[in-house]
Amino acid sequence: MTEYFKIGKLVTSFGLKGELILKHNLGKKTALKGLPAIFIEERKDSFIPYFIETARIKNEEEIYLKLQDVNTREAAIKLAQKEVWLPEEEFKKFSSKSSPITLLGFDIVEDKKVLGKILEVIEQPHQLLCRIEINQKEVLIPLHEDTILKIDKKAKQVIVELPEGLLEVYL
Repeated sequence: MTEYFKIGKLVTSFGLKGELILKHNLGKKTALKGLPAIFIEERKDSFIPYFIETARIKNEEEIYLKLQDVNTREAAIKLAQKEVWLPEEEFKKFSSKSSPITLLGFDIVEDKKVLGKILEVIEQPHQLLCRIEINQKEVLIPLHEDTILKIDKKAKQVIVELPEGLLEVYL
């Protein structure tokens, strides 16, 4: 089964011919050259491909996208605010190696115990938050210099020392 990674969101329509603006967290300027399609999660774990007609860079974090069969402003508005996903192989190709989003899929480990897999990376001004699930409950783990002990890219692990009582707040 293909694993998908969230790269951003279609924030708004642009112009009258169905273009959209994709705000992404890939960590570098990109026009997604060579990418055939983006995916939108219609229902939980059900990803629908939208084929790319054209894509061009707007700025460091945004891309103008024209999707196949989205030819009016109204059709584009229906897709605005939808999250955009890429299959793992494409995600690795287009994300910056130093971008926090590359931590997706890594395990959060504390005291040699795996707490959970990073499902989402939320960038904030002073820290990163990683969303994991423990016992079907959403848990947000802050990642900054005080909590990260080590990032092991080979083992795909982020070793942390969490503030006392943090997990109890969620569980």
